Amino acid sequence: MSVAVEEVYERFDSDLKKFIVRNVRDTDTAEDILQDVYLKIHTRIGTLEDEEKIRAWVYRIARNAITDHYRAKTPAAQLAEIPAGSSELAEEELEQQLSETVRGMLEGLPPDHRQALRLTEYEGLTQQELADRLGLSVSGAKSRVQRARTRLKTLLLDCCHFELDRRGRVVNYYDRDPDPH
Repeated sequence: MSVAVEEVYERFDSDLKKFIVRNVRDTDTAEDILQDVYLKIHTRIGTLEDEEKIRAWVYRIARNAITDHYRAKTPAAQLAEIPAGSSELAEEELEQQLSETVRGMLEGLPPDHRQALRLTEYEGLTQQELADRLGLSVSGAKSRVQRARTRLKTLLLDCCHFELDRRGRVVNYYDRDPDPH
């Protein structure tokens, strides 16, 4: 392997730092994660099989370190404090909070995107029915709904970190920016 850690540092340091800060929104924490990433790169550089894929490899290590950081924020001791039988109530509260958050973000979408999502997701219209109602082609309706979903997803992921169970259901979420000031 001819790639040295110093070369990785020179090529990726600035962008990697920005990537981590954007995902954790705290410069001190980002710096800690960055150091962890460089330690992993240093110890695992020999496992890189294809130098052409170094960027993907480096960013996979960074994403995994960010994920580990968020997992560590919920200590097992806090989980043990949840009283038995409260999971159904906690699940209902979580759904209610998340629903309010999504509704608020939906209001921030452009009117045509907001309307497309309301009609398909909340009122249950098919995309064919949406096309008929709005005077669009079916592909135009599908495109509008997809753009709206993508935009809403971006807003949600920029705002919040989601913890999912193995089936992909949201089990917890919290603001990415713990300090709103």
